[in-house]
Amino acid sequence: MHIPDGFIPFPQYLVYWLIALVALYFSMQWAGRDLKERQIPLFAVLAAGIFAIQAMNIPIPWGTSGHMVGAALVAIIFASPWAAVLLLSIVLILQGLIFGDGGITALGANIFNIGVIGGFTGYYLFRALRSAGEIPAVIVASWASIFLAAIACAVEMWIAGTFPLVQGLWMMGLYHAVIGLIEAAITVVVVLAIQSSRPDLFSLRDWGKKSAEVLSK
Repeated sequence: MHIPDGFIPFPQYLVYWLIALVALYFSMQWAGRDLKERQIPLFAVLAAGIFAIQAMNIPIPWGTSGHMVGAALVAIIFASPWAAVLLLSIVLILQGLIFGDGGITALGANIFNIGVIGGFTGYYLFRALRSAGEIPAVIVASWASIFLAAIACAVEMWIAGTFPLVQGLWMMGLYHAVIGLIEAAITVVVVLAIQSSRPDLFSLRDWGKKSAEVLSK
């Protein structure tokens, strides 16, 4: 899903850069206001873990590449899509500058797809489905976050004139529909691990209560 340099022409990539900069501004506002000191080590650990899993790229015909994202996981744990925007932006900047994974001109688009779309989809879908149980909501939200980010990437490539729309949607959608299952499984494992060891690190104050309510019925 990392878009390299040259796939998005000027001035289209400026539009994505503008969106990314605005999103980064609000994510920094979130960090200054809501990120607790006790959560900073977890934030750093998640950044390192997401950096590692995103390094496992799968080439996709009529697409860019496929890999896991982690945006929904971050947004759910910190109870804000802005947390995902901030963390994924840091990861994407390091990947682009140091490892050449994703282009600098396309960095705005990558932040928009992976951080903004992934984070907002994951968080608000989780909130919408949470009444049915937290773990089912986590599964659906994490899967949908990566799938919709991939679809957005395919549409952007079509707008840029890089890939045909139908083939891009099919390939990006199909690959990430499968990758999304792995992402959902990893997200659940991480959420349950934190829930069992450090539930105080969840920003949602009533974390665990919804699942208890569902099981008691």
